[in-house]
Amino acid sequence: MRSKRFAMAATGWPGFAKSLKGVILDLCGVLYDSGEGDGVAIPGSIEAVKKLKASDLQLRFCTNETQATREKFVAKLQRLGFDISVSEVFPPAPAAIAVVKQRGLRPHLLVHDGLLQEFDGVDQTNPNCVIIGDAAEHFSYQNLNEAFRVLIGLENPVLFSLGQGRYYKETDGLKLDVGAYMKALEYACDLKAEVIGKPSLTFFQSVLNDMGLKPHETLMIGDDLVNDVGGAQYCGMKGVQVRTGKYRPSDEKHPTVTADGTVDNLAQAVDMILKQRGF
Repeated sequence: MRSKRFAMAATGWPGFAKSLKGVILDLCGVLYDSGEGDGVAIPGSIEAVKKLKASDLQLRFCTNETQATREKFVAKLQRLGFDISVSEVFPPAPAAIAVVKQRGLRPHLLVHDGLLQEFDGVDQTNPNCVIIGDAAEHFSYQNLNEAFRVLIGLENPVLFSLGQGRYYKETDGLKLDVGAYMKALEYACDLKAEVIGKPSLTFFQSVLNDMGLKPHETLMIGDDLVNDVGGAQYCGMKGVQVRTGKYRPSDEKHPTVTADGTVDNLAQAVDMILKQRGF
């Protein structure tokens, strides 16, 4: 019985931290809350990232952020005090660009103005697909209707969504995310969007490939139970949820997704991981 309990402890949270080789962190809601200016770092998160970087674990950042280019987004995080480089951050826009170029598609963009620069090298004439991201205040009736008209006019309409989150947290409260508007276009056009970003299996696998790790060697830490934790678990990783960002108490009784662990914040998660590993 003792050996069985030990085996369960080794595979459960935080026991499985002993066998980890890499950690993937969500950004908004885990490291910081977005909002006016650069937003606000969540207490303890800057130091937590430093501790992970000083450990023997590989570290990457996986985000559905689509309101700025990767370079501008990382610069903002650096101003907040985080030790993060562009090559460590995986947002959906570069992955979407690779897909449309590979498939010879020309997108109509319904994205935030801050992201448009990412698509400078992409042919957007006579569009034969739509890419939708978190356009925030640009989610007007006129802009949604324009995207709808492109899709409904195509014989084989293709809709790419840069994530499918329902909402996220800024410093002044919760905000509707791209998933709500994605669903509107799906319904109006009677189609299913191709999600690029979390919880896409392909998106998570691209991060694992960059790390050179297998899913069972990697842990995802996020505030979104379905897209961060559930997406990672579907890929074969472990998933831990923080009680910051978009976390809601009801997440801990979710009907379909159960986190491998739930912690108050990133700092607590990192301390538990490193304690298991003898740091």
